Amino acid sequence: MELSGKLRSKANFHAAPLYITLRNHASLHKCLYKDQFCSQIFWICDLSTFLFDFLPVVVALVQMAFFRSVSALSRLRSRVGQQSNLANSVRWLQTPSSSNTDLYSELKELVPEYQERVKKLKTDHGSVELGKITVDMVLGGMRGMTALVWLGSAVDPDEGIRFRGMSIPECQKKLPGAFPGGEPLPEAVLWLLLTGKIPNKEQVDSLSQELRSRATIPDYAYKAIDALPVSAHPMTQFTTGVMALQVQSEFQKAYGSGIAKARYWEPTYEDTLNLIARLPAIAAYIYRRIFKDGKIIPLDDSLDYGANYAHMLGFDDPEMLEFMRLYISIHSDHEGGNVSSHTAHLVSSPLSDPYLAFAAALNGLAGPLHGLANQEVLRWIRSIVAEFGTPNISTEQLADYINKTLSKGQVVPGYGHGVLRQTDPRYTCQREFALKHLPNDPLFQLVSKIKEVVPPILTKLGKVKNPWPNVDAHSGVLLNYYGLTEENYYTVLFGVSRSFGVGPQLIWDRALGMPLERPKSVTLEKLEQLCAKSS
Repeated sequence: MELSGKLRSKANFHAAPLYITLRNHASLHKCLYKDQFCSQIFWICDLSTFLFDFLPVVVALVQMAFFRSVSALSRLRSRVGQQSNLANSVRWLQTPSSSNTDLYSELKELVPEYQERVKKLKTDHGSVELGKITVDMVLGGMRGMTALVWLGSAVDPDEGIRFRGMSIPECQKKLPGAFPGGEPLPEAVLWLLLTGKIPNKEQVDSLSQELRSRATIPDYAYKAIDALPVSAHPMTQFTTGVMALQVQSEFQKAYGSGIAKARYWEPTYEDTLNLIARLPAIAAYIYRRIFKDGKIIPLDDSLDYGANYAHMLGFDDPEMLEFMRLYISIHSDHEGGNVSSHTAHLVSSPLSDPYLAFAAALNGLAGPLHGLANQEVLRWIRSIVAEFGTPNISTEQLADYINKTLSKGQVVPGYGHGVLRQTDPRYTCQREFALKHLPNDPLFQLVSKIKEVVPPILTKLGKVKNPWPNVDAHSGVLLNYYGLTEENYYTVLFGVSRSFGVGPQLIWDRALGMPLERPKSVTLEKLEQLCAKSS
């Protein structure tokens, strides 16, 4: 934090050595804990000639240091006591650890570099054309338009999703797991998506502990959910819980206090990590409220993020914990153009805080054409079993059932993709997990048989660009196997996972000064006029 204009006005030019020293630090609160600060104060005091000029400055700085100390002690006492009332928290102002295990410190070093890259792109290449916009794009939901920056991931039509340039198999190989050879920990994916760097196990463990320290839920968030009928859809209850958490937004408080634009990313970072940390407890409460006895299972301080989520849901099978780690990791991000990701970016662009942006993203995710797909797959598979009385059916019977589904004007859920032209690698890694842990499960074997039968049928129709299975074709069967059979809840799992991709981008949007998103629209008449001229 730089010296305020009011404070600087009290000091004459003789204060320059002190002011320069303070400006050389990223923020005033860091300087207050360095030896340079003390040496500057003593140096000033020795200059008795200027004592009266500097006295207001010294008094102001001492007052600031005092109140910072009181605030720090208050936060420590609150964390130790695990108090639920965090309304006055200002964690984004805390001095970050200088340890290389600290995510904030890592990010703070990267922000200036990325800001310079964006500045250079605007200055040197702002007029470069990225492509043409066609009528099909305008009328087809903007499909295929290159219109926004998304740092975390990109989808290649042939290779599938890449997280910061790394394929899913590479992530499984290089990112730390809970144990050697295990699935990537979601915390490792979060570190990668936010920094572009592969974390080591020590860094991931440190981030796990930090997320646990942020996971306290205020009582009014539970009360807000309880105000809804138990019959309300899980996603409705989930969005309500997220909106209740917004009361504690650090960005909202910082903006109201007049924080400089260049520092918007700091309280956004705090909101994002707080939100991600608290989502599993909110989501687990909704699950147990609707489907179980309503009792809260407390967080286990010995477990990582994915394992804790499964634990709070009520599952402690080590295989289920491992699958939850995999599930969150592969569902975390899917470039920026999908409905939930783009919605979060759009709503955040007018400086809505991460809670508001993510709640909007969840409402988009709740749509049948987005996040509800995996539950529809499981229901469709169950309808096949109900039709034949057993999952052990022949390929001929299955082909006949699929053709009947298509003849009714229905789609085969879990097949096709807006970008991919190959089997979704997220499907493949789930299949490999199933082959390792549940090769004899009847529903898994049926899923395998469906993969053999569906693509040739869809290819024969000649209208399908991608006849291959996507991520949703498999996840429901795995969840069902481990006992999470309530498919109406599956989209909440997706929502918790998607925060790992959306959150980092919201931080970078603020760090890079991304503007209010405001595309141009045309009327249908104007579009017809433009087409008439072009022809």
